[in-house]
Amino acid sequence: MKLVTAIIQPDALDDVQLALIRYGVKGMTVSEVSGYARQRGHREVYRGEAITVDFILKVKLEILCEDEEAEALLSIIAGAARTGQVGDGKVWVTPVDTVVRVRTGELGVAAI
Repeated sequence: MKLVTAIIQPDALDDVQLALIRYGVKGMTVSEVSGYARQRGHREVYRGEAITVDFILKVKLEILCEDEEAEALLSIIAGAARTGQVGDGKVWVTPVDTVVRVRTGELGVAAI
């Protein structure tokens, strides 16, 4: 099993979700996160005061899948989230040793 994790722009979430649903993904976890990379934040003017926003809002997706699906999901997410601008995000795949469905006690792929 694999865990596909993506950090994307909030505006890209709807497009990514639709692409994943078309592929057949039945579930995912979505979290609001903040951070920075190459953008290094930005300056804004609020009520006449210049402030520095150090962290930029992003969306984090997490999807558990079988090994064979990981590369396809990575490509789907990257394609749907891509605008060509700095800050589009990152997608990575991590191996998962064990998963248990709490309600039933199912283990492994059956718990996805």
